[in-house]
Amino acid sequence: MPLGKAWRNVVVGRNGYGLELLRELRRSYGCSSIGPHESRRARCYEGKGENEGGSLGEVHGVHVFQCADQLGIVARISECIASRGANILNVDLYIDFDDKKQSPIFYARSEFAFDPLKWPRTVMDEDFAVLADHFKAEKSIVRVPGSDRDLKLAVLASWQDHCLIDLLHRWQERELPVDLTCVISNHNRGLNTHVSRFLERHGIPYHYLPTSKGNKREEEILELISGTDFLVLARYMQVLSPEFLRCYKKDIINIHHGLLPSFKGANPYRQAYESGVKLIGATSHFVTEELDDGPIIEQMVDRISHRDSLHAFAIRSENLEKQCLAKAIKYYCEHRILRYSTNKTIVFG
Repeated sequence: MPLGKAWRNVVVGRNGYGLELLRELRRSYGCSSIGPHESRRARCYEGKGENEGGSLGEVHGVHVFQCADQLGIVARISECIASRGANILNVDLYIDFDDKKQSPIFYARSEFAFDPLKWPRTVMDEDFAVLADHFKAEKSIVRVPGSDRDLKLAVLASWQDHCLIDLLHRWQERELPVDLTCVISNHNRGLNTHVSRFLERHGIPYHYLPTSKGNKREEEILELISGTDFLVLARYMQVLSPEFLRCYKKDIINIHHGLLPSFKGANPYRQAYESGVKLIGATSHFVTEELDDGPIIEQMVDRISHRDSLHAFAIRSENLEKQCLAKAIKYYCEHRILRYSTNKTIVFG
């Protein structure tokens, strides 16, 4: 598929055919309120409500696909969806033409509206399984927000609260479609703090596990997070061991208060300040055995000057960290992030 190494959006008509490659664009997205407080399922993508652009009873689904690039992939995806009376809303494509690989790799994320009475979930899974088998896909994920369960998330945090508090409030406002199972910290916040009161009010367990140089409490942490789908480090100032990562075997997202790959490790504020940089930033990335070297998900920056103090660096950075981490979590839950190559990510916006 000689379409070049570029981001492409494919928009398909209501009948699912007449495929047309359009110029690059980014669509805004958001979700409206959806019923009682307990139900935190995101039921819309790209700023559309459940029934916008479709008949009453339609809901939205997402399909993520990865396979060796070959002719006819987009056509077959379109046919699979349209043959069930569903309407493709948006398709993001990317082809990796890495010279080190024998053949290019095709990646796609499709959003579609469908009537569950006409296309039951079990049939949908079977249809996409046939598609995956035909193209010998490495990955084929189907998700129906509002019907499927939310991904289970646990959060590790230390004494700094800004990322944790922001995450909790976004969760409360249903901006993050996750099932928050617990918060674990090596810092004792006490019973009368904002975080403790919030967690108690929402019935979210808080586990205080003080650490020392010789005891990181990793076995206890693994036991507490055993049923989660992924883990977030909200300024958790402990380095997880390779043994921990191998035992957990799931994705871990970290927020680093610096613009990676510069200023790795401890005190990135001071490193940046002493280097005289004119831009500061925050980086959300996947955790790997190499410290602060995992695939980057999102980065945000702010301009500073010689007049800014070290304290000003920290204040500006904290705001970036909150936004950067929240965006990474949201995109992860919406299956917009795919790892590729050795240490890179595709992020479908």
